[in-house]
Amino acid sequence: MAESKARTAGPRAAKPKKPESHLGMVRRARRINRALAEQYPYAHPELDFDNPFQLLVATVLSAQTTDLRVNQTTPALFAKYPTPEDMAAAVPEELEEIIRPTGFFRNKAKSLLGLSAALRDDFGGEVPGRLADLVTLPGVGRKTANVVLGNAFGVPGITVDTHFGRLVRRFGWTQEEDPEKVEAAVAAIFPKSEWTMLSHRVVFHGRRVCHSQKPACGACPITALCPSFGAGETDPEKAAKLLKYELAGKPGQRLRPPADFPGEAAARAEADAHDGEVADMAVAG
Repeated sequence: MAESKARTAGPRAAKPKKPESHLGMVRRARRINRALAEQYPYAHPELDFDNPFQLLVATVLSAQTTDLRVNQTTPALFAKYPTPEDMAAAVPEELEEIIRPTGFFRNKAKSLLGLSAALRDDFGGEVPGRLADLVTLPGVGRKTANVVLGNAFGVPGITVDTHFGRLVRRFGWTQEEDPEKVEAAVAAIFPKSEWTMLSHRVVFHGRRVCHSQKPACGACPITALCPSFGAGETDPEKAAKLLKYELAGKPGQRLRPPADFPGEAAARAEADAHDGEVADMAVAG
């Protein structure tokens, strides 16, 4: 009788995996942040700038294009219009021609003229260091404001761009699509002191490894922590061929990278074939 029971019972069914608790997700998220800090100790803003005004302008220009393209455009732009007063007085057609390579140049020129005039008229020619003031400027939303605050003023902020939103959803930190809701959800997971560098690390990872169309899962340092592992190529050798920028032995996006950046400076010529993010961003919106 016992033998009959043993024959008919079959293998023990696997226990269903328990849903991750909020506390478990927070702990996993912080482990991911620490792992990305080890992977990218040199993470930084990938726009070249020397002052808050230059960073503000460059960030506005970076919409729907690559930071590399912006960095190749801004030297001539800032040589001709070094201050808000200079840019506010620009002939629109001349400004448009300089920034044409960044795309959507008419709308961007309108924003640059408007924000420059507002800086001149309302802020004494200086970029304000408060979120509430920055978002009053034409063409400046929370993403741009947080870039400027975090990198020009040292005020912590979370930058929710295309890459950041894609990765935090893949990581299971939030399923929100609206950038402000994503920002609020991620801000609740991490201490404020981590916000700016977390943004750089996640964006770096999105540009180099966790791509929109072909994530290099097999070359990823956080596979054990990522619920989306397997969304891309898992074979290590094949995944390594998908890596970009310094991880692939190629230049980064800055013409003037920080001293600790392990890759090469980008070329001053037009963006070349290795820079495939424009197509990535067009798909992701």
